[in-house]
Amino acid sequence: MVNNPSKMIELGEVPDVNPQDFNASDVAALADRLERDDYDNAFESLNDWHILRSLAFKGSSLVEPYRYLLDLEAFDEC
Repeated sequence: MVNNPSKMIELGEVPDVNPQDFNASDVAALADRLERDDYDNAFESLNDWHILRSLAFKGSSLVEPYRYLLDLEAFDEC
């Protein structure tokens, strides 16, 4: 099973994300879980979504292929 960063934080807690802690395969696995909705509960998916969103806001180019999962609007913090 792929390492799931959403299981390493408390439910409902917004994760503190350092883009240097993620590589392309980490982000791909995260995006794959979001696409498949492969979670035991809604909080795990929300945590993964927050991780992906945080990576995008911090300028990680690894998120570009998966930006559509974030449904970002022009007025968002990006």
